Amino acid sequence: MTTTTTPPHPPIPTLTFYDIQMRPPLAETACSPNPTKSRLALNFKAVPYKTQWVALPSIADLRQSLHIPAGRKFADGSDFYTLPILHDPATDTFVGDSLDIAIYLDRTYPSEGAALFPSTPPRLDFEYDDKFGILVPLSNASEVAKGERYLAYAEFNRHVDAAFTMHTMLCVERMPFHPDTEKISKAEFCRRAGKKSWEEFATTSEMRKGLLASLQGTLGDLAKLFGRDTDGPFIMGARVCYADFIVGGWLRMLRVCLPADEWEEIRGWHGGVFGTLYEALEMYLTIE
Repeated sequence: MTTTTTPPHPPIPTLTFYDIQMRPPLAETACSPNPTKSRLALNFKAVPYKTQWVALPSIADLRQSLHIPAGRKFADGSDFYTLPILHDPATDTFVGDSLDIAIYLDRTYPSEGAALFPSTPPRLDFEYDDKFGILVPLSNASEVAKGERYLAYAEFNRHVDAAFTMHTMLCVERMPFHPDTEKISKAEFCRRAGKKSWEEFATTSEMRKGLLASLQGTLGDLAKLFGRDTDGPFIMGARVCYADFIVGGWLRMLRVCLPADEWEEIRGWHGGVFGTLYEALEMYLTIE
């Protein structure tokens, strides 16, 4: 009797993930929202990868050397170069946007972990009006992300990014810059924001109270999405999907950059949904 055996699953090569270098220890300070979204996706999919840490002032040179377009532009039309980037040596593919990275992982490695984009999508009806203008440009959905299966996530990503970005003044003063590049990184932040000095980012106690109150109100409708399914802390209840990581990337920044008392306050907003969500996502925040 002839028997047949299924050939072994070919090993997945180690991917390279480019993240923004912050102050050591990186396991405690890595907090850039878009790279964090991708790290959550990589760890959730359990795809082998290594992290290449990139100094903030070197990001533009890196993307240009890899021939990866900026993906965003400032109001004056100049390119805004940022991370993440993922390189897959198996296909020699470079992907330079957090949502596109998640789509790539799901399409290229469907049998690894669960799907980041379930066939039955969650309701993502959260909108934030960014009519007041945002200094740091938001990502534009790529042609891939505009596909029917992903467009709702792309729109959700844009609105979540806008909601948190409008309140990042809360985080700027305590950004954990790497000491080797802190001076030039601060100068770049000032240039982008039209500030003459870093001291202009200082916030008074009253300013912070106002910003926190504004953020709390802004996140009310978002909290309702996570409270609809009581089976778990995620937007689909017990089922994780990429929408959770979109919010998780921003919660990570708040966790690292805010004073402890302010983070504890945010954790308890709207019935504690954001604190519970962050705790549930921590298992996917491992630094590789």
